[in-house]
Amino acid sequence: MRPRIAWVALLAIALSACTSVPVRAPLQTVELDADSQAQAQARLAAREAAVRAMPAFGFTGRVAMSNGRDGGSGRIEWVQTGADYHVTLSAPVTRQSWELRGGPGGARIEGLEGGPRAGADVGALLWQATGFEIPVAALAAWAAGTRAPEAIAGTAELGFDAGGQLARLQQDGWTIDYLEWQPEPGNAAVALPTRINAQRGDARVRLIVDAWSADAAMPAP
Repeated sequence: MRPRIAWVALLAIALSACTSVPVRAPLQTVELDADSQAQAQARLAAREAAVRAMPAFGFTGRVAMSNGRDGGSGRIEWVQTGADYHVTLSAPVTRQSWELRGGPGGARIEGLEGGPRAGADVGALLWQATGFEIPVAALAAWAAGTRAPEAIAGTAELGFDAGGQLARLQQDGWTIDYLEWQPEPGNAAVALPTRINAQRGDARVRLIVDAWSADAAMPAP
């Protein structure tokens, strides 16, 4: 068995032992009138400004990944500080975990059979190591219900539901459907998604956020 296929099989078997991520229908996008569209855009801009103003943020939850052949689900912890990220994916039943740390200068993944792997392109690194396509550079922004920077993911197309909430975001060939949001918070907070689906071709990522944190701390190397 080739090394990458072995790692894919190991990852899929380990994660399949975890709690599954249930499937839910996305919000329905509608054609808004001019005033409602302007309000929806303003709501999105306010959320993006609030998220950008956070020195760091993070979330914990459950994630499911598939590549058309293999897949599995597990626990995820994500901390984002600017463009730097620290992601831990774990399978409590098997007690296996994978740690990804990186930023614009490259990334390093630990916990795979064969030892740590590093590379300048996190997407290529994860694909070569695991066989899964995971949009790490943009996923934190999408998970927070915001557009990823155009320099990373290009321009975005948006779809809103009848209430003006973001329901679909298309960027860098990915379609991100928003299935559920937190209840609207007070003026000092910002509503964030709790369930999203992301898909590009056979690659799929489903995420359920159990808790958001606006003061997450980046773990020490």
